[in-house]
Amino acid sequence: MDEKSLSHTKWNCKYHIVLVPKYRRKVIYKKLRKDIGKILRTLCDYKHVEIIEAHAMPDHIHMLVSIPPKLAVADFVGYLKGKSTLMIFERHANMKYKYGRRVFWSKGYYVNTVGGNEAAIKRYIRDQELDDQMSDQLSFKEYEDPFKNVADFDEDDSPEIPTDSRISK
Repeated sequence: MDEKSLSHTKWNCKYHIVLVPKYRRKVIYKKLRKDIGKILRTLCDYKHVEIIEAHAMPDHIHMLVSIPPKLAVADFVGYLKGKSTLMIFERHANMKYKYGRRVFWSKGYYVNTVGGNEAAIKRYIRDQELDDQMSDQLSFKEYEDPFKNVADFDEDDSPEIPTDSRISK
C-alpha cells in the first residue's frame, strides 16, 4: 500500500476528480491542452498534491490525485479551479474577449474516492479517449438509399395535386 505520513498520521487518500469547462467548450482544449496540464500540475505541486494519472479529453479533464488529509477535497477543487482560471486568462488574454467574464470552469465537478479500485480507475482514465472513439465509430449508422431500387416516376405515376382552379369553394 502506498501510505504517506505526516507528523502523527499515515494516510492513503486518493480521489478521481473530473473538471468540466463552462459550456463544455471543445475549442479551448485543442489550443490550450498542454498549457492547462502544466498549470494544473503547478497548482497541485503548490498544495503538495500528487497527480497519479491525468488525461485531458476534448471537453473535460480526468485526474487521479492523492490529497493529504489536512486538505479538504472541496477546498482543493475550488482552489484548483479558481487559480487555474486566473492563470489561463492571464496567459491567454485574448480569450476574455471571446468568452467574457473570466469564467473557464463550470460550477460543478465530480469526485469519487478510489478505495481498492486504483488500477481500474487508472486504466479508465488512460483508455477513455480510445473507448469514446471506438463507441463513436460503432454508433455511426450507414443508411442505404431508400429509393435505390424504385423505378423512376413517370408523369402518370405521380399523385395528383389539386391546383387552385380545381379546388371547390
